[in-house]
Amino acid sequence: MGFDVGFVPFNPDGWGPPETPATLLHPKHGGGTLLANVPFAPFSRSDKLGRVADWTRNPNFSRSGGGRDAVFDFALDESFAGAASGADDSSFRLVDGKPPPRPKFGPRWRFNQRPQLPQRRDEEVEARKREAEKERARRDRLYHLNRRSSAPFGGPGYGNSRRDSPALKSSVDIQPEWTMLDQIPFSTFSKLSFSVPDPPEDLLICGALESYDRSFDRVNPKNERRLEHFKSRNFFKVTTTDDPVIRRLAADDKATVFATDAILSALMCAPRSVYSWDIIIQRVGNKLFFDKRDGSQLDLLSVNESSQELLPEAKEDINSIHSLAIEATYINQNFSQQVLARDGNKATFDEPNPFASEGEDVASVAYRYRRWKIDEGTYLITRCELHSTTDVKGQRGFLTLNALNEFDHKYSGVDWRQKLETQRGAVLATELKNNANKLAKWTAQALLAGADLMKLGYVSRVHPRDHFNHVILSVTGYKPKDFAAQINLNTSNMWGIVKSIVDLCMKLNEGKYVLVKDPVKPQVRIYEVPADAFENEYVEEPLPEEEQVQPLKEDPVASAMDAAAEAEASGADGEKLATASAA
Repeated sequence: MGFDVGFVPFNPDGWGPPETPATLLHPKHGGGTLLANVPFAPFSRSDKLGRVADWTRNPNFSRSGGGRDAVFDFALDESFAGAASGADDSSFRLVDGKPPPRPKFGPRWRFNQRPQLPQRRDEEVEARKREAEKERARRDRLYHLNRRSSAPFGGPGYGNSRRDSPALKSSVDIQPEWTMLDQIPFSTFSKLSFSVPDPPEDLLICGALESYDRSFDRVNPKNERRLEHFKSRNFFKVTTTDDPVIRRLAADDKATVFATDAILSALMCAPRSVYSWDIIIQRVGNKLFFDKRDGSQLDLLSVNESSQELLPEAKEDINSIHSLAIEATYINQNFSQQVLARDGNKATFDEPNPFASEGEDVASVAYRYRRWKIDEGTYLITRCELHSTTDVKGQRGFLTLNALNEFDHKYSGVDWRQKLETQRGAVLATELKNNANKLAKWTAQALLAGADLMKLGYVSRVHPRDHFNHVILSVTGYKPKDFAAQINLNTSNMWGIVKSIVDLCMKLNEGKYVLVKDPVKPQVRIYEVPADAFENEYVEEPLPEEEQVQPLKEDPVASAMDAAAEAEASGADGEKLATASAA
C-alpha cells in the first residue's frame, strides 16, 4: 500500500494553479467545487492568511491545555479566519476541558463540606486546653520581655523589663524631708578593684558548733529525706550596733568601720541585685557603722530574683515574692540544723553566744569577728557566721550551710527530681540564672567567714501547691574560692565596692544616712535622714502580724501546752495579787 499523492494539475501558462478547475473536484453546496479530501477554509482576497505554526505563543498559558501541540492551535488567533466561524466549533469538540467532577463521598469532601460534629468535652480535654493556653501565654510574655530587654540603651523599650513590674517597690518609703546626697549607678561598680591582706586577723569567736552529718552527702532524689521543723531552736538576726561584742570592740578603738557579713555581702554583690534593699549608715565621730532595720529585706532570702519569669503579684499567693522569701528563709534555717549530727557534742570557742540567755536552746552557729585593713589607719571589723564543723585532712574545718528551694518546676523549666542525678550542672546553671544575687551573697559570706567548705542543699516541695512540707533531694559541697570563680565572683571587685562606699561615707558629716537600692533602675542612692529615723516613734510602724516572719505551721499540741502554761501563770499571778491586796 503506497501513498497516493493525487492529481496535481499542470499550468502550462506560468506559475500557480491553472485558471481552469482541476478534474478531481467535488461539487459544493450552493455552486462551485472543492478539492477532494482536503480541508478548506473559505476566504476572500481581502482576508489575511493564518499562520502555519505560532512558535511565539507560550503553551503553558494556553486555555485549551494542549501541551506541546498548542503551537498549532489557532483557536485564539484573530488572523485565522476559521476562528470567526463558531458554527462548526459549537457542535464539534475534540477534548473535554471541563474539570473532573469531585466525588461526593471522598475524605476531603466529607471533612471540608460537612459540618463538624461536636467533640467530646471531658475533663482531660479541658485540662489539655488550659495547659496549652497557659503555655502560649507564657511564650508570648517571654517574647515581649525579651524584646523589651534587648532594646538599645536609651531607646524605646529600654528598662521596661521584668524589673519594672509594679510589684517591685522600694524597701523603704522615701520621706519628703530626706535629702538625696548621691546617686551611684551599678556600671561604676564593675570597674572598681581593691585587694585586702589575706588572711584577715581573727579577734574573737563566740558560740558553739555541732559537727556535720556526712550521711546527707548520700541523699539523692530516689533516697530523699523529709525536712524537719526546728521550732524550739532560736535564730538571731542582730544588727551591728545592737551587738555587744562590736560595741566593746568599738569602745576599745579596734577599728573605724563595723558591719555584719549579711550587710557587707549585700554591698559586695549589689550589681547582681534586682529587688530593692536598704542599709542604714551611722557616722559617729571617726567611726562608721553599717546597720539594717528591724524586719529588713536583708533578713529574708529572695527567690527567683534575677529570673525573667514573673511571679504572682498577690501577696497572699503562696508563690508571691513575699511568701517565697519567708518560705526560703525557714527552709534555710531548718536545713542548717537538720544536717547536723545532733549527738550532743558541740565545739565551744572563746565566748558563748552573745545573744542567747542562759539555758536557751539556740541554733548551731559561731560568730567570728574578723578585722581587715582597708586603708592606712582604716580598719574594718565584720561579724561572720559559721554553721558547722567537719574534719578536713585531719583538722577541724568550718562549714556554711545553705539551701536552694524549688517551689514549682514550671517557673524554672527544670525538674529537680529528674535532672539532679543526671544533669546536676544544668540545675545549678538554672539556679545561677534565677538566683544570681542569693548565691553570690552566700559565697561572699563564706569567703568573709573563712569557711573551708560551703554546703548547698536542694530542697523541694512535696507538692507544688504545698508550701508547708518539703524534702531534701541532694546536698553538694564546694570550696568557696572555687565556687566564686565558677560563678564569676571577683573578690577584688567586691572589696573595691566596699572601699568606695567607705571612702564616700567617711567624707560625710556626723549623722544618719540610708543607702537604698532603686527598685527599678540599677543604681543606689544615699539619703541624709533625721537622727530619729527608723525609731519606734518615727514614721516606721511595726509590720502587721501576717507580714512578720513566723513559723509556717503551728503545732496544735504545742499551742495547747502554751495555752495551759499561760493559764497557769495567770492564775499564779492572780493569787499573788490577791495575797498582796489582803496584806
